[in-house]
Amino acid sequence: MKILVNGGAGYIGSHMTKVLLDKGYEVVVADSLENGFKDAVDTRAQLVVGDLLDKKFVSDLFSQNHFDGIIHFAAYIAVGESMQKPYKYFENNIMGPLNVIEEMRKRDMNNFIFSSTAAVYGSPEKTPIPEDHPKKPTNPYGESKLMVEKMLAWYQQLKGLNFTALRYFNASGDSLDGSIGERHQPETHIIPKAIEAAMKGEEFTLFGSDYKTPDGTCIRDYIHVLDLAQAHILALERLWKEGGGYQYNVGTGQGYSNKEILDMVQKVSGKEIKVRMAERRPGDPDELIADSSKIRTELGFKPEYSDLETIAKTAYAWHSKAYELQSA
Repeated sequence: MKILVNGGAGYIGSHMTKVLLDKGYEVVVADSLENGFKDAVDTRAQLVVGDLLDKKFVSDLFSQNHFDGIIHFAAYIAVGESMQKPYKYFENNIMGPLNVIEEMRKRDMNNFIFSSTAAVYGSPEKTPIPEDHPKKPTNPYGESKLMVEKMLAWYQQLKGLNFTALRYFNASGDSLDGSIGERHQPETHIIPKAIEAAMKGEEFTLFGSDYKTPDGTCIRDYIHVLDLAQAHILALERLWKEGGGYQYNVGTGQGYSNKEILDMVQKVSGKEIKVRMAERRPGDPDELIADSSKIRTELGFKPEYSDLETIAKTAYAWHSKAYELQSA
């Protein structure tokens, strides 16, 4: 079977590509390389460079291939930037998948897996957060993802499109063999930033110590990128068997505090992190944890690598190797 991975040169997409190839699937990666990296794409995959906003590019891509499934990662993801540049986020994050879906329908292809986000919920009214929780995004990034989910539901109802929207919590960790890892420019995620601070002996800024949590720092649900990839495969397999339209949270149902993250990075690295406390950032909830019972029950999803130590060890192995290569 042939799978199209949009955004397959990025962090999650590159891991998804490798997992699919290891399971025997044929993979085509479509990526503009604006935020992705050519060297992150497994050489067994076919890389096609282009922008999904370009309708001719999308048409040519689909005219030259028949895809049994499409996994869509290609999106801008920086929440803060989305508040400053809403047009950029609405255009790319909505029109890109819309162009792909329209081309799929023209050519009688189906089975679309959408990379969504817990940001569709906004500030949670209760936690753990179930899929039927009210959807009240607090930024254009989350709103753009919710709009695509609504769009998919309409296409399912009107055109019979099979789809699954996977609402990620905090993707984390890197490949077990250290071959690919998390690269963002600039980096905003706590684990790679903590690792960088440990390796460089630099100060790490921790935002907020007065949250309503046991240690005063906010708590988040972290899911290893390899477990995330497995969720996509399970979602595809259900679409192939049953069709339909589905939404699932992808998390563990367990949270770790920012302080626990820093303590674990210090443990696996053997290096002390100098921490500077700062005021909490506006809009950061105390706790964001997934109710993941639906995906466990319906798809048999069972995270294997999402304990905090494995996440930190795999992340440190990749980042420390990348740092050594940069310093050489």
